[in-house]
Amino acid sequence: MKKLFIFTCLFLTVLVLYARGIREDIDLAEQKALESYAIGLIMGSNLSGANLDIDYSAFTEGLRASMEKAEAKISENEAMEIIDAAFSRAFEREAEEQRLIQEEFLSNNSIKPGVEVTQSGLQFEIITEGTGERKPEPNSVVKVIYTGTLIDGTQFDNSDEEGAYIPLEMVIPGWTEGLQLMNVGSKYIFYIPATLAYGKNGVQGIIPQYATLIFDVELLEILDGEDFFTQEEVEFDF
Repeated sequence: MKKLFIFTCLFLTVLVLYARGIREDIDLAEQKALESYAIGLIMGSNLSGANLDIDYSAFTEGLRASMEKAEAKISENEAMEIIDAAFSRAFEREAEEQRLIQEEFLSNNSIKPGVEVTQSGLQFEIITEGTGERKPEPNSVVKVIYTGTLIDGTQFDNSDEEGAYIPLEMVIPGWTEGLQLMNVGSKYIFYIPATLAYGKNGVQGIIPQYATLIFDVELLEILDGEDFFTQEEVEFDF
C-alpha cells in the first residue's frame, strides 16, 4: 500500500511537471506568435501607404529565405530593381486614381450655382464683392486672410486672423490669376485645379498628386511690389 502511495505521488509529480512544461511551451508559442504578429503589423503599416499589390504568400516566402539565409530565387540587386519598378507602377496607379477623382470633383463643381470658370480652368465663387476701386496686378503684393483645404476638407494652410502678405509673382498660377479678379473687401472661394497648382506630383506629405486646392480668400489690401519690398519692417508669407 505504501509503495502504491509513493508511486502515485511520483506519477502526479511527473504529471504536474509535464503539464507545466506544456503550459510553458504554449506560453512561448503564444509569445512568439504575438511578437511575429507585431513585426508584421509594423511592416504592413510602413508599406500600406505605398499602394502596392502584395502577394502575401510570395512575400512570406521571400521573408523566410532572407531570415533563414536560404537560397533565394533572385539576387538582392534584382530584388531592388523589381521593387523600384513596383513602386513606380504604384505611384502611377495612384496618380491616375487621384486624377480621375479630382476631374470628377471639378466637373461636378463647375455646374453648381454661383461657380464661375475662367478660360484657364480656374473655378471661383464670389461670397462678398468688395467696394475697392483697384484690383491687383501681376506684380502686386496683396494682404489676405485665407484658408486652404483639399476636396476632402483637410486643411493644409492658412493665414492668421491678421492676414498675410502674398507677392503674386511668387505663388501658384491659380492664386496669381484669382487674386486679380478681386477688389479690396472681396471674399472669394477659389477651386484651383492641379494644372494651376502643384501638378501631378503635388508636395510630398502636404499636397497629394493632382490635388485640387480650395482657398477661402478675403482681400484686405493691395500694395505695389516695388514699394512693398522697400519696406524692410514688413514681413510676408507665401
